[in-house]
Amino acid sequence: MNTIPTTALGLAEMGLPVLPLRADKRPFGNCRVCNDLACGGRPNMAVSGPCVCPWPCHGWAAATTDPAILASPQWTATWRRARTIGYHPGGAHVTVVDLDNAEAVAWARINLPPTTTVPTTRGEHWIYRGTMRSVNAVRPGVDIKSSMSYARWLGPGTGTLAVLTQAVRALAEKKPTTVRPTPRTVTVPAPGGGGECRHRTPAYLERGITMAEQRITDAPSTVHATVYRTFLAVLSVHGRCGCLTETHIGRLFTAAQAKGESPRHCEVAWSNARTALGM
Repeated sequence: MNTIPTTALGLAEMGLPVLPLRADKRPFGNCRVCNDLACGGRPNMAVSGPCVCPWPCHGWAAATTDPAILASPQWTATWRRARTIGYHPGGAHVTVVDLDNAEAVAWARINLPPTTTVPTTRGEHWIYRGTMRSVNAVRPGVDIKSSMSYARWLGPGTGTLAVLTQAVRALAEKKPTTVRPTPRTVTVPAPGGGGECRHRTPAYLERGITMAEQRITDAPSTVHATVYRTFLAVLSVHGRCGCLTETHIGRLFTAAQAKGESPRHCEVAWSNARTALGM
């Protein structure tokens, strides 16, 4: 029996904004438009975007304590498919320092004040009272999850919850020192041809790919969304005539991975962009 829906409802009653997660830790999309993040994963906040749901339906923005939403037929069905529970730390007025490996944990024990600690698969979550902006890769193996982010619920943890200190806040102000992994060779096939070619010269396609690479490279934040929108733009112009090769796609993936995207995230964004365009 799946006890996740009952656990999630209990957490919500205690004031923890929750959302259902898949086995791979990704959020569900809870409407047809956003299923499998085909909309690019952009929350339906007070700004326009692909998601047209009556309430935010995915990502951190979907986290809620509202029993009416949690008990709705659509969400009930999604919770039954969930394999783990996510929550919005900022909505719970806490900050999670996600330590992804033993080296990061050892660093935190020396440099950060002790607080509530929750074991994870590979490391630990250190939780502090207070909110701040979320930043990935503030140092090797260390992410900050608070506002506009979600984390997995792995239990209440042990230790006394400490107040967020300047030592933690300062991490968000430092440039990432992590060494980016070597970009992996692209593994997705190029789209098939058959459409009308609008590329009057090879320079047209080359200029488009170069501009797309630069757009990803220059992204100061929201890299996930930038990568998706760039892939969508490239495919909408170059994806149907057969001129787009695996070499071109590999250049886009390389640019995305240089910004910290994993090969898997690149493949998912590419697949979602093709789905959105009916390719």
